[in-house]
This record gives sequence, C-alpha cells and structure tokens, in this order.
Amino acid sequence: MTSILILDGHPDPVDRHLCHALALACEEGAKAAGHRTTLIRIADLEFPVLRKPSEFEHEPTPAVLQPARDALLSADHLVLIYPLWLGTLPAYTKAFLEQVLHYDTAFERSEQDRWPKGKMRGKSARVVVTTGMPAFAYTFWYRAHSLKNLKRNILGFIGFKPVRSTVFGMVENTSEAKVGKWLDKMRALGGSAT
Repeated sequence: MTSILILDGHPDPVDRHLCHALALACEEGAKAAGHRTTLIRIADLEFPVLRKPSEFEHEPTPAVLQPARDALLSADHLVLIYPLWLGTLPAYTKAFLEQVLHYDTAFERSEQDRWPKGKMRGKSARVVVTTGMPAFAYTFWYRAHSLKNLKRNILGFIGFKPVRSTVFGMVENTSEAKVGKWLDKMRALGGSAT
C-alpha cells in the first residue's frame, strides 16, 4: 500500500474548477486501489506568504501548514495539480510550496552546508497542469519552461524521483466526454500511484 498526498493547487475554492474534479478523481482511484490518501485543497487554507530568506532558512513551517508538511514527509508519492496562470503556478500555490518546503523540511543540514541534500529521496511525484492552450503548444512551442523548472529545480532538487507530468489543454472549450476521459485518466494515475 502506497501513501499518496494529493495537492489540489487551484487557489479558488469554488468547486466548479477542473483541478478540483481532477484531484477528487485521483483520490477516488487511489482509494479504490487500496492506497492511503491525503487530499489537501490549497484554496481552503489561509497562510502567510514567505517574505524573507531567513524565514525559509531558520523558521519552522507556519503552524497552519504543519499538517500539510507532515503529510508530505510521510507520503510515498505526491500528486500536485494546478492551473497554468501567466505561464506558471498560481502565486498562492507557489507560496504554499515555499511555506511547506522550509529548509529543514526539504533539506538535511550538514556541517559544511556546501550543497544541500534533499529529504524527499525515495519518493515519486506527478505534476498535473491544466491550461487554456493546447497541451501540444504548451509542451513544444512554449517548451513547458515553468513545468520543467518545477520538476527539476524544485521537486527533483529535494529528492523526488521520478517526477512525471501530465498536461490537459484547451480546458475551457472541451466537451463533457473529454473531461470524463481526463477524470478516468486521473483515477488510473491515482490507482497506479505513478
């Protein structure tokens, strides 16, 4: 049995958003396959924004986000779902990651501190992005720079491996049948914990 943390990274709490439905479908598939799941909707949380490097380096994760930090530390697999806004993560989603991944959560301290070692070794991740443009355009024309940055420079850097991704495009102008296929795909991904 795998422990899966599903982060619903859409910052708007209104239920009609596709990201919320994708997160629920992932959780449903994971539970049906016998995995332990924790679903966190970032939109339901109120937390301060990280403003100083010293907060990241020396202060603990804010109390309101410590359950999320603990869920991340105990999970075997992470699924992060978010909409593409201005070419990247929504600011509130990024702020959540900055607060949850304080230095002592993400890295092991060493005597030299020359090159930090990530604490997330042995864990895998999947990043799911929704976008209004065609997935092909985001992936190939725009080269998915923000997704690559998240996968390599954040998740990979702190030890997640492998970090896989899924991009759902043209989300505003799609049919119910297509959305149904996307939800089925998320159930399958949740069930396989990949």
